[in-house]
Amino acid sequence: MDLITNVSEFEAIAKQKLPKMIYDYYASGAEDEWTLKENRNAFSRILFRPRILRDVSKIDLTTNVLGFDISMPIMIAPTAMQKMAHPQGEYATARAASAAGTIMTLSSWATSSVEEVASTGPGIRFFQLYVLKNRNVVTQLVRRAESAGFKAIALTVDTPILGRREADIKNRFTMPPHLIFKNYEGLDLGKLDKKTDDSGLASYAAGQVDRSLNWEDVKWLQTITSLPILVKGVITSEDTKLAIQAGASGIIVSNHGARQLDYVPATITALEEVVKAAGGKIPVFLDGGVRRGTDVFKALALGASGVFIGRPVVFSLAVDGEAGVRKVLEILHDEFHLTMALCGCRSLKEITRDHVVTEWDRPRIDPRL
Repeated sequence: MDLITNVSEFEAIAKQKLPKMIYDYYASGAEDEWTLKENRNAFSRILFRPRILRDVSKIDLTTNVLGFDISMPIMIAPTAMQKMAHPQGEYATARAASAAGTIMTLSSWATSSVEEVASTGPGIRFFQLYVLKNRNVVTQLVRRAESAGFKAIALTVDTPILGRREADIKNRFTMPPHLIFKNYEGLDLGKLDKKTDDSGLASYAAGQVDRSLNWEDVKWLQTITSLPILVKGVITSEDTKLAIQAGASGIIVSNHGARQLDYVPATITALEEVVKAAGGKIPVFLDGGVRRGTDVFKALALGASGVFIGRPVVFSLAVDGEAGVRKVLEILHDEFHLTMALCGCRSLKEITRDHVVTEWDRPRIDPRL
């Protein structure tokens, strides 16, 4: 751990430690995995325009998300089945997020329940929701999350059917038999421990997830909970406007870690379109491909109110449990702090569009001196 200097190094170590089926589940994307690579590569094509000779002796990374003060604009995205990575799973992630003063999002398909995560102690937590065919179960889940002190619902909207993840098909992916979806325990929703000729998760999702989910359901959710609803999986201006009309409290620009539809844009490429369409009415967040503090800065410069990280969490969890997740959050915090200083920004509000240049910008023509 002492020798790890950046977030990406955790993945290489996790690959050695984890069984192939589990590593492949966490690491792979859909089909040709073009979008999986592009989620990272697109960040590399955005360059900085740093400002110099600014007093950066004091830098403030703190921000406010949906009314909650957090230490930095870096939060934890929902990732399923974390006990496949480490026996402590979501418990360890929750404690690490709380220690870092940031938000954890718990997956519907977690191997720890909302009540179990709440029992780890104080912390600001969101609950990611898949809408199932059984709406009574959905209502029950949302109310349990609310009762357990969760502060928002992140409604995943890009998964009416699971994407074609060929590594999972080859591996006949299934959850280890000692683990279950703890949020569904006792609800007669079947188990993900049976071998299939396909991905076990794809087969499970096909039987349980409601493909009829539509914008009216975003309004329906608001009738069963007072929690703010983040719509997760938006990458177009059209859907941004519909999300606002439907009463969403925020948007997460996400392509599901490139695990759903291949050949959609990288989220950092789609971000500005969504931000412009939102017009400041609701906050816009981003997940997908964030591995450096420089990535966080670029997202904020393009209008994001914060970012969520997914794979770095499960890989660091596999390497060293809670201490691994703490280290990932610490590395990203410190890199982001450094980037702000070297770009001449003392607070998040000083990060502007003028601090970056993208491939879709018009060529800048300097005025004649």
